Amino acid sequence: MMNPMFYFLLALTAVLAATANAGPVLDIDGDIIFHGSYYVIPVIRGPEGGGLTLTPRNGNQCPLFIGQERSEVERGIPVKFSNWRSRVGFVPESENLNIKMDVEATICAQSTYWWVTPAPSHWRSLFIAAGPKPEAGGEDSSRSFFQIRKTETKLNAYKFAFCRDGNDCIDVGKNVEGGVQGLVVSRPPFATPFEVVFVKATEKQTSSKTMSII
Repeated sequence: MMNPMFYFLLALTAVLAATANAGPVLDIDGDIIFHGSYYVIPVIRGPEGGGLTLTPRNGNQCPLFIGQERSEVERGIPVKFSNWRSRVGFVPESENLNIKMDVEATICAQSTYWWVTPAPSHWRSLFIAAGPKPEAGGEDSSRSFFQIRKTETKLNAYKFAFCRDGNDCIDVGKNVEGGVQGLVVSRPPFATPFEVVFVKATEKQTSSKTMSII
């Protein structure tokens, strides 16, 4: 009969191997992101827009999609990260996780987790909609998992990727339709990666944004 310590060391080795390449995601100040809310700000600031927000499409009030503020001075709505599989306490790079817009209620009375949704476009881009909290083993919950990947553009800069099967990953970019800038899952040249930095939001800022969107 094998020593129980053998099984413990075997399990510990498996956990360490799984997380060996999962470095922590850092905010714009170089601090490790553990929990809390963070604004997603474009690396390149300018007339192309500001932080992330919720926006309708095609003249329909609902559902809401993940879009970008038109003004570069608007930080938009912060996000929260959750549900990564490794047991590390920080938000890990290059690992599937869920992303939620940190706002308590919307005009559509819906949750605000990111979900990849087919778009009615001849380019066949996949827009990212606000949807329900993913349930483990739920119907097609794989559409709600994204990864945060480091870029070389700037120190502490990242991009989002959608990896439905864990292998074939596609970067999250932007698409302008009807004057609305929305996040999409699409390969170049139809969309270029949306490169961003993370700025920590205070509780007061989050509460203010919540009140303004209800």
